[in-house]
Amino acid sequence: MSVKMTGEDARYPYHIRDVHISDPFILADPASRKYYTYVQFVDRGRFPEIQETEPCFFVLESCDLIHWSRPEVCFRKGDFWADRDYWAPEVHIWKGRYYLISSFRAAGTYRRCQCLVADSPKGPFVPVRQEAVTPEGWHCLDGTLYEDRKGKPWMVFCHEWLQVNDGQICAVPLSDDLGEAIGEPVILFRASDGPWASKSLRLGAGGGWVTDGPFLYRLKSGRLIMLWSSFAENGGYTTGYATSLSGDVLGPWVQKEQPLYAMDGAHSMLFHTFGGQLMMSLHCPNRHEAKRILLFEMEETFDGIHIVNEVTGNWYNNIAGIAKGYAYQERCVEDPCFRVSPVAQEAHKKENAKGVDGV
Repeated sequence: MSVKMTGEDARYPYHIRDVHISDPFILADPASRKYYTYVQFVDRGRFPEIQETEPCFFVLESCDLIHWSRPEVCFRKGDFWADRDYWAPEVHIWKGRYYLISSFRAAGTYRRCQCLVADSPKGPFVPVRQEAVTPEGWHCLDGTLYEDRKGKPWMVFCHEWLQVNDGQICAVPLSDDLGEAIGEPVILFRASDGPWASKSLRLGAGGGWVTDGPFLYRLKSGRLIMLWSSFAENGGYTTGYATSLSGDVLGPWVQKEQPLYAMDGAHSMLFHTFGGQLMMSLHCPNRHEAKRILLFEMEETFDGIHIVNEVTGNWYNNIAGIAKGYAYQERCVEDPCFRVSPVAQEAHKKENAKGVDGV
């Protein structure tokens, strides 16, 4: 099903092929029946009127995953302790509220992960507490939320390769308000455990083993998988995944032999559309000025996931890594096409009512 512009195009002027974004996390909000994604910078050429001078996060809203709103501020630094490295924001619903998890840093300090909270997916978000939840003395990033089988929250995050050389994926149990760690951190696995991961980075052959972007997902079979990102020998930025043998966060974790996506696109996450389709989002290529969202329709099996189709066409314009030589020079003009409409049924009904009533 191709997605066309609607009568609401003035509200949603930002086409997914133009959205400049790193580490895209998409929240399908059951309350508003809309999609939200979060960015830490703004395309000044497209939105020159937005002149924020202090660090902040912006939110984009969409009804169909293709046409997005202009950026709106959902968090400003104010008297918050960190003034840099506002990286990889993602928003989870926990106990009826919206929690923005991201990394932050102040001059002279390590990067830390922390939770902000709001009553709306559009904010305004405020810190749950002033302190970070990742361990003191650790250089960290890319925190994500996981709820275990007992209903207890955990933060899963990356311990930076810059500090430990062989990057780690770690977990720490959280208080019920997600404001503090209530236990010791546990190393779940290291980057070098990934059969597809390589130490030969664009940063030079002497670079370390990178871990980025963990995201946990329970399959319908009950098995727990974790998407994570690193660099492959020939594929650039790469997404792979691991399976927990215990079915819970402490593992042990067994790595999938082959990567899920290896064409310089990663920092991936999974979500379901309002039509019930499992989707994966990531950014590609891993070159800042060219980063765009790729959206994949996914197939779930008993013990894993597979890509069915990339729907945005952004791979056509920006594919890199091992497929760089096959990139097309002309811009993709095909309409994005979904197997199942991502638009919430309530929105369909409203559009149909407008047509019948002539308003």
